[in-house]
Amino acid sequence: MLCCAALVVPASASTVYKWVDENGTMHLSSSKPATGVKYETLNVNSSSGGGGKASSGGSSSAAKKGPTASPAPAAQRSEVLASLRNRECVIALEALDRLTSGTQPTSVEELNRLKQTSDANCSRDPARRREQEEMAARLRVANGPECVKARDELADMTAKGSKATPDRLHAQQAFVDEHCIPPVR
Repeated sequence: MLCCAALVVPASASTVYKWVDENGTMHLSSSKPATGVKYETLNVNSSSGGGGKASSGGSSSAAKKGPTASPAPAAQRSEVLASLRNRECVIALEALDRLTSGTQPTSVEELNRLKQTSDANCSRDPARRREQEEMAARLRVANGPECVKARDELADMTAKGSKATPDRLHAQQAFVDEHCIPPVR
């Protein structure tokens, strides 16, 4: 796990906070999680060759020093970090939208944590932020009951003994592909 986390560190020395929420989703963020959330810190130095130390509960530790990273691995780490930040942003925006819709109870702490995650990971560029918000809306639809039903129907249609016509099967697959594939994984 540490090796994967070390790949996603920005090109400068920084602290990355890692925690798992009540749904089992692992979060990596440059911002400290909400009070009361158990977390680990990963302190990473850009001059390390993927090394870093983890600690628990907010205590910090010094990063290992190693050979200077070449431009290719540094660019790869930046790309992976950008991808993870985008993923965290989209998931946080989707959760904020779902939890503020009033369909299920939530706590102020959870809303604050999600807001903090979106603030730390979402783009400040208006065009890019709009794309992230659109991805969050598509994620909400993909995770919604309509898509769950559509995927179940598709599975039934592809089961042995199904009498679904090729046209109906194609139409159902097209619907799932267009509406029910999560934009981030």
